[in-house]
Amino acid sequence: MPEYFPDIEGFQWDEGNSSKNWKRHQVSQTEAEQVFLNRPVVVRAAQVRPGDEARYRALGRTDAGQLLVVVFTLRSSLLRVISARAMSRRERRDYAQAIG
Repeated sequence: MPEYFPDIEGFQWDEGNSSKNWKRHQVSQTEAEQVFLNRPVVVRAAQVRPGDEARYRALGRTDAGQLLVVVFTLRSSLLRVISARAMSRRERRDYAQAIG
């Protein structure tokens, strides 16, 4: 698991979010998880409404080289994926700058 979250033991998926990611963005659970297992991965805090749980954005690559953004939260020792999609042009630029 990423050095950002060394205590994470695995992934948690909500079936609704998983099917929504596939229908809207054609991103599978496996592809979203690969972002965290491949290097380099860039993790940033995501904007949330006051009172909501903390969310993060991970920018990274799948095994096939697809650039994805994965929005997630932490639930105890699990990483819960909220959404996953292809990076926008701006996100690709930010990712490239972050990894050097």
